[in-house]
Amino acid sequence: MGIIIWLVVGGICGWLASLIMRTDAQQGIILNVVVGIVGAVIAGLLFGGGANMNNGITIETFLYSLIGAVILLAIVNLVRRGTVR
Repeated sequence: MGIIIWLVVGGICGWLASLIMRTDAQQGIILNVVVGIVGAVIAGLLFGGGANMNNGITIETFLYSLIGAVILLAIVNLVRRGTVR
């Protein structure tokens, strides 16, 4: 059950990050979930394990995951278009 909750939270973080970076129209729900999950991993690496699955979902881990997803989308936009946007 916990993995399903993390997938939902990853999807929400990915969706919010795509709205912040204005790339929501270009990607679907699957890519939003992937960006959210990979963003959480990036956040865990950058912020010292803040987005750990064993810690549960808190405001802190949610914000870390959102920041990681925004960073990931900025990197993808930079590679794809040459601009962060």
